Amino acid sequence: MKIINCPVPYWVLLCGLLFFSESVFPQKIYSCESKYEADFKIFVVESKYEADLCVYKVESKYEADDNRGLWYFVESKYEADKKIYFTDSKYDADLLIYFVDSKYEAEWRKRQQMHLLY
Repeated sequence: MKIINCPVPYWVLLCGLLFFSESVFPQKIYSCESKYEADFKIFVVESKYEADLCVYKVESKYEADDNRGLWYFVESKYEADKKIYFTDSKYDADLLIYFVDSKYEAEWRKRQQMHLLY
């Protein structure tokens, strides 16, 4: 077996690859029936000014990139990056969202909750 002389150790390359893959935050979302299988609970508010995050539902999973509120809803929890549960109470929710009509309106309004989607 021939060992290739590489100036960078393999573990450094591996760490860099893992970091790069984690720096992209796809937003493939699955809506759970039970709050116990969800990563976090959300409540849909009536005004974007009440929301932590303004969400736009995209048509393709390729449009749902970065952590800025472009969500693609998947059919299977195994395809999802995050599993959510829609709660009936604003006070039981981890994240307050508002669905917007344009993808250009999707944005974080309160950045304290951004960690939920990393």
